[in-house]
Amino acid sequence: MATPSAPGGGGWEAVGPGTVDALTAVVRGQVAASLAAHAHAREQRGGPPMTVEDRRALAQELVAVALRGYAQELLAAGRPLPPAEVEAQVQQAVVDGLFGLAGLQPLLDDSGVENISINGADRVFVRYADGRRERRGPVAASDAELVELIRTVAARAGIEERRFDRAAPRLSIQLPDGSRMFAVMAVVGRPSVSIRRHRYQQVSLADLVGMGTISHELRGFLSAAVRARLNMLICGATNIGKTTFLRALAAEIPPSERIITIEDSLELDLHRLGIHDDVVAMQSREANVEGEGEISLAELVRWALRMSPDRVIVGESRGAEVIPMLNAMSQGNDGSMTTLHASSSAGAFVKVATYAAQAPERLSVEATNLLIASAVHLVIHLGFATDGRRVVSSVREVTGADGLLISSNEVWRPGADGRAVPGAPPQPATAAALRAAVRRHDAYGLNGWAG
Repeated sequence: MATPSAPGGGGWEAVGPGTVDALTAVVRGQVAASLAAHAHAREQRGGPPMTVEDRRALAQELVAVALRGYAQELLAAGRPLPPAEVEAQVQQAVVDGLFGLAGLQPLLDDSGVENISINGADRVFVRYADGRRERRGPVAASDAELVELIRTVAARAGIEERRFDRAAPRLSIQLPDGSRMFAVMAVVGRPSVSIRRHRYQQVSLADLVGMGTISHELRGFLSAAVRARLNMLICGATNIGKTTFLRALAAEIPPSERIITIEDSLELDLHRLGIHDDVVAMQSREANVEGEGEISLAELVRWALRMSPDRVIVGESRGAEVIPMLNAMSQGNDGSMTTLHASSSAGAFVKVATYAAQAPERLSVEATNLLIASAVHLVIHLGFATDGRRVVSSVREVTGADGLLISSNEVWRPGADGRAVPGAPPQPATAAALRAAVRRHDAYGLNGWAG
């Protein structure tokens, strides 16, 4: 690549020595304009469009050229040059602002950070994977700049751009690294952002054994359950790791199967992981300014059933979508999965009944329980062990329904340390299906569970 010419434009008079933010703003403006000019000139010459990698490399060179120009201005005026660390900060900030997520990028680049909470541009808190909490520096110069940053994220990420303004004061979106971001404004004193990191994008049940989430024996049981095409509900508290666990279960699905995933904002990423070729990832859509165009999770589940899926996976059920999801499970799409919030495996039944009662169908508890009994085979609960680790604490087998009650067996129950240990034996039909799955796929090492 030829050495680029210096970015045009002045603005140095507004920059004081060592003022990182002001210098970053001037350099970013110059580099953005120069990048646009280079792209236009390339198009005029009939050349192919620049790749993101080409643009990033060119931007880094342009920043260096701009900083040399700034240094020459300072020398000509007899002023001291900025420290080397200031130039490094400016270079990183400009590139992050143009190609990354500006002030958020350093936090996202820290592999130890698990959650990020922002209560205004200068009140930033992180929680690390080991449980430590720490306050960090500002992610933007002002709340207004933070809002603009969130809007930039919405424009770059996801299937389609999502609004973030007073008329649409909330935003839920997947960041380029797979993290989940939720932001609110107008209904709070200052714009607030919550980012949940997915530290394990590609994860297997074997990985969960290594993390202490499940035992080797439970791994065999769960792998056999996936391959036996048992329908599963995964439940637990917020931030307990349901999405990661669901991704590990999905890794056990044979690669040849067709999978439809349905989410509010894409998180599972099965279509990107490369384990399964035939994956369709569907994302709900909010209404436009006129209040039209909304596509709900419930509607997407109905659409999915017309797309010849082998399995349907709903990232999180928390409303009317539970009814079409249960219908999908009971109408031939065995092996389907979803997650929901519940404080125990038994409590999941109450939560599903509550959602069903609030749905347009207004199902009674009795009708909902019959639907659960015909659709769900296993309810898996995630909790915390006594050592603070996230673990599978309970696996409950649905055996039937009788009016207001769901009958079930807790085939894996909480042990002394909170981790699941073998409990009641599964029903004979379930045990036979699991053993058959073990025999068919013994090469996968599933004989850790023998029934």
